[in-house]
Amino acid sequence: MSTAPRIIAEIGTSHGGDPACARQLISAAKRAGADTAKFQLVRADEILHAATGSVDLPGGAISLYERFRDIERPESFYRDLIAHCRAEEIRFLCTPFGVHSARALAHMGVTEIKIASPELNHTPLLREVASYRIPLLLSTGVSTLGDIAEALRITHHATSVQLLHCITAYPAPEEEYNLRLIPALRDLTGVPVGVSDHSLDPILVPALATLMGASAIEKHITLSQNGDGLDDAIALEPDDFALMSAQVNAIAEQLHRATADGPMAVRSTELAIETDLRDRYGAARVARVLGSGVKDLAPSELRNYGYSNRSIHAVRDLRAGTVLDHENLAVLRTERNLTPGMHPRYWDTVLGSRLSHDIAAGDGLTWHHVLQH
Repeated sequence: MSTAPRIIAEIGTSHGGDPACARQLISAAKRAGADTAKFQLVRADEILHAATGSVDLPGGAISLYERFRDIERPESFYRDLIAHCRAEEIRFLCTPFGVHSARALAHMGVTEIKIASPELNHTPLLREVASYRIPLLLSTGVSTLGDIAEALRITHHATSVQLLHCITAYPAPEEEYNLRLIPALRDLTGVPVGVSDHSLDPILVPALATLMGASAIEKHITLSQNGDGLDDAIALEPDDFALMSAQVNAIAEQLHRATADGPMAVRSTELAIETDLRDRYGAARVARVLGSGVKDLAPSELRNYGYSNRSIHAVRDLRAGTVLDHENLAVLRTERNLTPGMHPRYWDTVLGSRLSHDIAAGDGLTWHHVLQH
């Protein structure tokens, strides 16, 4: 390993839409050792339907649709963040949640885009961002190997693609991270693989991920874990984020120095680092975090597969005979209160079809609704 992992500070929506808070978070991320400050360009109607209702989050059950509406901001808000990142000499990265927010980012001239785990199967969005011919980062939480392979096939026109192994749970259990999957996925796909860490400890997963050759470490940052941001409860405050950055860079430097003395020296250094972590955290705990290297849905993700990722939904009540189009359908997260629809890969297939059965606003579109019986 010759370079340290890229360290991405996931600010997300922790700023609450306040420009001053967002700038403060960018500055805090820079001081804490981050290479990149990451945001989310939120448009509620691109993420879920108003009928979704309450969703359980670390801070309790909330109406996620209404919260997303509250933190929608104009393009000028994000342009100011780009300018502040440039002034702080930290890279700007942002996640779109649909085609319209992706186009807004492209209009701003962003040089890379991150796709969040629930959007890994959002076929129209992946096609859109791949067409920009810029680097993409794809998170792989709540996904199967088949999902990852399909996403890589769709985005192969991008300048480059990097995967971020992830457990889509908040907080994510450390023991489910299966970090041996980092080299396994890298060898299988031929692309760099990092980690997006939602666990609570500032060191354990990032340190072991670095040992496994992670190309990037992404972790949430907040000014206070007592804040009311959607992810504040599982984010690191700046001092802990700085501790994480220092540990990651120290491990990367040890491994880099060892490369000059050959493979045996590298292996000896890896064993010494792993032994130190076993002494600090316990051998059994470290072994569980490293896992088997076999890609499966993590136990904490199982019940959410098909619900937190995307499917095709009716935007409003639709009667049989209605012609399906971009105005009455959307590719949305289902969550737990609505019925999932068909995979977004069928988006182009169903556009222009006529409904054979009524469908309620928010419900997932299935073949039952479009096939004649």
